[in-house]
Amino acid sequence: MLSCAGTDRLQTGMRGAYGKPQDLVARVELNDVLMSMRVRDQNEAHALKAFRCAKFKFLGRQFVITSRKCGFTAFDREQYTKLRGENLLRKDGANVKLVGPHGLLLGTI
Repeated sequence: MLSCAGTDRLQTGMRGAYGKPQDLVARVELNDVLMSMRVRDQNEAHALKAFRCAKFKFLGRQFVITSRKCGFTAFDREQYTKLRGENLLRKDGANVKLVGPHGLLLGTI
């Protein structure tokens, strides 16, 4: 069975006839995000092309959407640059947090 062309896929024959499920798959609802990518502005065209090519590998109708947010943060780009210029953002791993109007408590340093 594995001696000719296409040996990277094992044939199942009629085992899964009439739409019976074979393996474990992901359950995806409408409007779920399948993939997300964070790239620099100069590489945005390459990322859009990669997503356009990848969406044909999934069943159904997918949309490629460019977010207005800056990276994975909750801030728009212009709001992010304004807050960063005023030093009101604190790094938090891959995300940022907004520094509140109050300072640190004395025992937390």
